Amino acid sequence: MQQQELVAAQFGATANAYLTSAVHAQGADLEQLKQALAYLKPVAHSRVLDLGCGAGHASFAAATVANEVVAYDLSAAMLEVVAGAARDRGLGNVKTQQGAAEQLPFDDASFCAVVSRMSAHHWRDVPAALREIQRVLKPNGKVVLIDIVGAEDPLCDTWLQSVELLRDPSHIRDYTPTVWTQMFEAAGFQVEVSPVWRIDIEFTSWVARMRTPEVAAAAIRHLWEKAPAEVCDRYRVQPDGSFALEAAMLAASPRA
Repeated sequence: MQQQELVAAQFGATANAYLTSAVHAQGADLEQLKQALAYLKPVAHSRVLDLGCGAGHASFAAATVANEVVAYDLSAAMLEVVAGAARDRGLGNVKTQQGAAEQLPFDDASFCAVVSRMSAHHWRDVPAALREIQRVLKPNGKVVLIDIVGAEDPLCDTWLQSVELLRDPSHIRDYTPTVWTQMFEAAGFQVEVSPVWRIDIEFTSWVARMRTPEVAAAAIRHLWEKAPAEVCDRYRVQPDGSFALEAAMLAASPRA
């Protein structure tokens, strides 16, 4: 199975769980996303691409300020959930389209903004995706990307990536803010990175949402039990395996 097929399979089976997940449906970052896109309100025919839309929470936030939002994802099941939820919310300006981040079936300079929330750690080729974003974005457009971030400390980063992969085999990498900055700049963007914030993860619901097999869940618990103090302190590991992830928002625009 190719990696993109793995992503689609993993999330197709859990689409509804992500729509109702408090971790994904809530968060101050959704309000920050709307604020970052507020400049679109007076723009005629404003169009936003939500790349790797998942259950559509970023699409729904963007739809409050843009004329049209294209919710784009590898998983057809996820897109069905998004379409249904958009109808339920009266958001007729949300459209869905299936595809990969690295190959966007859109014309050059066809979007006023591109957003992505909690998706990029599944992308097979982030530099290629950023080049595609550059291509479809208007010259005065904006990119707002929110994702879990890795640790600059190799010890903590190894533990984080291991836990993530055990829980979800479609995981590739949580990139550090430094690496994100380098990749955006290499793709022709100027970028600002927000301060890192924490997302509390309740272990049982976290593995249940992804339908993580018990053998893998047990391996994660074992890793947390064996984790050095530096790792436990950074990720606020609790006796039941609950912990805290780190996330950041990147706001970028094409270099003049």
